[in-house]
Amino acid sequence: MTKQTLLVAGLIAASSAAVAQSATKVGIIHIQSAIVSTKEGQEAAKQLQAKFDPKRKSLEAKQDEIRNLQTELSKGSNTMAEAKRLQLTRDIDAKTKSLNRDTEDAQAEFEQEQGRLLNDIGGRMMVVIEKYAKDNGFSLLLDVSSPQTSVLYAASGVDVTKEIIELYDKNAPSAAAPAAPAKPTAAPAKPTAAPAKKQ
Repeated sequence: MTKQTLLVAGLIAASSAAVAQSATKVGIIHIQSAIVSTKEGQEAAKQLQAKFDPKRKSLEAKQDEIRNLQTELSKGSNTMAEAKRLQLTRDIDAKTKSLNRDTEDAQAEFEQEQGRLLNDIGGRMMVVIEKYAKDNGFSLLLDVSSPQTSVLYAASGVDVTKEIIELYDKNAPSAAAPAAPAKPTAAPAKPTAAPAKKQ
């Protein structure tokens, strides 16, 4: 072998080593799932549900009242007086509008409170994710919980969600001490029954 051939071979070997060293380690995480799967996230979800449970029950009672009026109107529409039928129709319409407004307000309030809790836990989780990525040599971690994330394929071995949850729970000081119970005042994520529609 000539010196020139040895030199070229050496350059190729050095170049290959440099490429191997600079290989990018990429991982994915389902951040929303990670947040709600932590002990702190599960406790926050329970407190949120307890806080909004009274409003959910109130909305369900209003739905039942509207259904009862609709049943009364439907059963007696042929035999009841016109004035009574019109009054029932007006009552159903008014109660349905009121229920729809209350449901929208409750939903907005719930989502605002839920967003605040997710942001609080998410902020602390970002510290854990950053430490994990640095400690494990990741150059890039992608959040694939949103449908807008354009990851078309990821091998199961690059999903670090479980490791992040475990690391968060291990290091979260609040995981051991439950937070103070929330004062019940608002509404559920989604009422169990859909509001009655105007007829």
